[in-house]
Amino acid sequence: MPEPAAGPEPELALATGPEPAPEPGPAPPPGPAPDPNPTPQAAHPTPNSDPDTPKAQTPRPHPHPALRAWRHPRLRWPKRIALGLVLLLLLPALGAGIALRVNYAGDPGPGTQTRNRDALWLGHAWIDGRKVDADVEALAERLRDSGIRDLYVHAGPLEHDGTLPESAYPQAGWLIEAVHRELPGVRVQAWLGDVLASEGPDGLRLERAETRAAVVGSTEQILEVGFDGAHFDLEPLHSDDQDYLSLLDDLHAVTQDRGVPLSVAAHQIDPFPAANSIRGTLTGHPKWWSQAYFGQVARRVDQIALMSYDTALPLESLYGGYVAQQTSLALEVTPESTDLLMGLPFFHEDDLSHHENAETVETAVRGTRLGLSRTDRDRERFGVALYVDFAAKESDWTAYREGWVS
Repeated sequence: MPEPAAGPEPELALATGPEPAPEPGPAPPPGPAPDPNPTPQAAHPTPNSDPDTPKAQTPRPHPHPALRAWRHPRLRWPKRIALGLVLLLLLPALGAGIALRVNYAGDPGPGTQTRNRDALWLGHAWIDGRKVDADVEALAERLRDSGIRDLYVHAGPLEHDGTLPESAYPQAGWLIEAVHRELPGVRVQAWLGDVLASEGPDGLRLERAETRAAVVGSTEQILEVGFDGAHFDLEPLHSDDQDYLSLLDDLHAVTQDRGVPLSVAAHQIDPFPAANSIRGTLTGHPKWWSQAYFGQVARRVDQIALMSYDTALPLESLYGGYVAQQTSLALEVTPESTDLLMGLPFFHEDDLSHHENAETVETAVRGTRLGLSRTDRDRERFGVALYVDFAAKESDWTAYREGWVS
């Protein structure tokens, strides 16, 4: 049963008997008639309604001990130094972000589209028995009337000693023959690579002459199968690695003797001075090559594909401006005799290094065209490389065709 609603308590009557009648006196002077509907007055005045009434003082809470310590006069200069360090770190990043946004502004120039020198990375399934003739026919149907001339087919990985087991590419001959039949003029290159022991104890060691010699022998071995070229992707490869340059010299001698191209996947170029040194010091994982080193690599090969993805940039405008910058930096140091390809992200992941909502094919294509427009619009030996076939969506192919081919 619910309790009755609370209400005002009744006033207590005083037991003093009847109230005495008032004594007669002079009549009050005439005045205005009383208001029949008087405005009720508050039973209690509002706080501080009387100007003479002092305001109530609210007690102030005691500050937290950590806050009291932070306010200590002895911390005045340490706080200023800390603020200066924060600004030293944030201001360059803020300036770089603004620069990338500006770099993504404007419209690509006319004629900055495919030169029919594009490439596509293909997974290992194409040569290990999982693919059949119908798959090649479907691939050919997709690639006809595109700008793709080279297929980088994963034929490795290399062993850590530089050797390549024949069991790694059992159906290579079948694929090469099928592609040549369905796509005349398209080259099938062997994609070889391995993890380098540049940041850990395990991996391929380029500093060992015998390992480099084994890589050269593996290249000769794979070209005997009938591949139209050799494409290398060795990571993580630090800038200014002279052993890598020595390996490229030896590899290029082999491919030139056979009349086929030597191609490499390349790291991104240092976006601003000392960026690579700072990152390497803080993380132990240098990300970029210097522009000069990129040029040294480009002069030793027939094709160089800059992997312009996995940038960790969270916005399309930043990523597009970054690709435009990378395109310009690479064009400035790549000789006219070398094909320069900008890698497009034909894959979908969302982690610290790759945000798929920012690193889109449409954005990468637009950034590539902007960089080409500003730096070397008439460059003929230029294209894009699509990474990778097995992770691509139909929307990626549409963005490539609409933005770069048509």
